[in-house]
Amino acid sequence: MDLPLALTFDDVLLVPQESDVLPTDVHTGTRFSRSVRLNIPVASAAMDTVTESSLAIALAQHGGIGVIHRNLSIADQVREADIVKRSAHGVIHDPLTLSPTERLADAHRLMEQHNISGFPVVDGERLVGILTRRDLKFQGGDDTRVADVMTAEGLVTAPPGASLEDARSILHQAKVEKLLLVDAAGNREGLITMRDIRLTEKFPHAAKDGDGCLVVGAAVGVLDYERAESLVEAGVDVLVVDTAHGHSSNVMETVRELKRRDLVDVVAGNIATSAAAEALLEAGADGIKVGIGPGSICTTRVVAGVGVPQFSAVYQVSQVCAAEDVPVIADGGIRHSGDAVKALGAGASTVMLGSLFAGVEESPGETFLY
Repeated sequence: MDLPLALTFDDVLLVPQESDVLPTDVHTGTRFSRSVRLNIPVASAAMDTVTESSLAIALAQHGGIGVIHRNLSIADQVREADIVKRSAHGVIHDPLTLSPTERLADAHRLMEQHNISGFPVVDGERLVGILTRRDLKFQGGDDTRVADVMTAEGLVTAPPGASLEDARSILHQAKVEKLLLVDAAGNREGLITMRDIRLTEKFPHAAKDGDGCLVVGAAVGVLDYERAESLVEAGVDVLVVDTAHGHSSNVMETVRELKRRDLVDVVAGNIATSAAAEALLEAGADGIKVGIGPGSICTTRVVAGVGVPQFSAVYQVSQVCAAEDVPVIADGGIRHSGDAVKALGAGASTVMLGSLFAGVEESPGETFLY
């Protein structure tokens, strides 16, 4: 039997060569999928002990991406994705709003659910006021109408298209935290907050979409189109068809159908061979996730006796994907920082981490309550 050579990360080292590049000159920008760009080559695994909104936000703020796990109801997974998308903006084109006839109980519920401090108040599309936590300090009971507490006079506004620099100047001069964008007819067109301006300055390398919101991914199972469409409506940037064995007919069918619906980029996996890569590329995958059993807590290789050493798997798949300009994600087996470097050297565009993130403050943890 002629067995090919297969290598793990521990079997290889990268040979150092002469360099005149300084650490400050290094650019770590990459892609997670065809159109989802990152500023660092790091993603968090779609595991229920690893990635929900808190970790996805923290990682995107530093230039990576979190993939929210699917061990949730559709509504709960959508809520986690929505929290990420609403956590930071340049301009909020579709802010949460209240009507004058709603009750303060509704305002408290939305503030707690979305971790925001205020809302434009609209009658139809016409802006009639703003309600903030400062207004609520002088509230009556929860049954009090929004109209009775909101600030309706002296609203600080700007026309649509105002830049962040213009917004900063207006907010500083008015000494308020929120700038309402309204058109000539007084209709609500958007919102810029001082919080978002500060976050832009604090995290200049954050990974964001075209609207200035943090990027986020979400995992879906095979043939789970209801979940996929709900997540896309919530604004996720990429769907990850998340299975233990990605070289299967159900995965191929799922990728083809999601691409036919032309929702967002679709990453699929996990695989470990060049033949599997060719099949996923033919199905239309925008990114391919590599790793059968290399994770520290994965028992696939022990229980099922299958897998390919991760360095060789990443290298073989990346050779196929490079011709189609499709990114490869190395999922699993990263125990040390040097392993990530080796994975990138083998051809991966991004490394996906699970156990290294599982114990951080932003991960869900065993006592998390839904």
